Amino acid sequence: MPTPDAGAIPIASADDHALAARLAEEAGELLLRLREELQYEGSATLKREGDRRAHDLLVRRLAEERPGDAVLSEEGRDRPERLASPRTWIVDPLDGTREFSEPPRVDWAVHVALVAAEHPIAGAVALPAQGITLSTAHPSPTPPPPPTPPRVIVSRSRPPMVALAIAEALGADLVEMGSAGAKVAAVVQGVADVYPHAGGQYEWDSCAPVAVAAAAGLHCSRIDGTPLRYNQPDPWLPDLLVCPPHLVDEILEVTRGGAY
Repeated sequence: MPTPDAGAIPIASADDHALAARLAEEAGELLLRLREELQYEGSATLKREGDRRAHDLLVRRLAEERPGDAVLSEEGRDRPERLASPRTWIVDPLDGTREFSEPPRVDWAVHVALVAAEHPIAGAVALPAQGITLSTAHPSPTPPPPPTPPRVIVSRSRPPMVALAIAEALGADLVEMGSAGAKVAAVVQGVADVYPHAGGQYEWDSCAPVAVAAAAGLHCSRIDGTPLRYNQPDPWLPDLLVCPPHLVDEILEVTRGGAY
């Protein structure tokens, strides 16, 4: 099956940028209402209904607004036709389902991104419980230089070896956080400085966050510095690095020399 030409990256329209932000916010508002409505139903119900209802909303709205585009959603069926589509929306209706199911935690997100020629060209990350939406419609300013020591983000339950190695090399502090969207958002906002991930993720986990981070002037790649490619036949991405440009060389000295 033919794939889009990766040599020419189309430019998203202003309407595409705005739509990504609007849909992420709509799904976020639905999830906040659902969290209130089902707060006494237990975490399993919150997880199930949060995933399902946010997915249904995004798929319906994309069908209304962009009927000719393909869609890849964490909660939907993967259709091979997306590989031949010049435009594919990659969405995570609820990134951080566990965190969402544990009120009052705020480190969960909604991801909406548009991919063309294997690159995210528009995207938004809504952090509904924080009242924040980061998007390519209004790119965030590049974060200021990090403090001394810099801050490396790790998961609460399983800090990856690569993050520990980077932190040691940079003399950095570790910052624990939940969903992938919340982690990248923290780097975009200057709350943290480096997000390395080597445990594997799906494209919907990082696509919108990478769109937002790149628009803010941050470095986004795999942990060995090679480019990230989206809308692939297998949507599994082994690793990810998001950081300020001036830290890239020092970090890659670590990541290229280790087995992560």
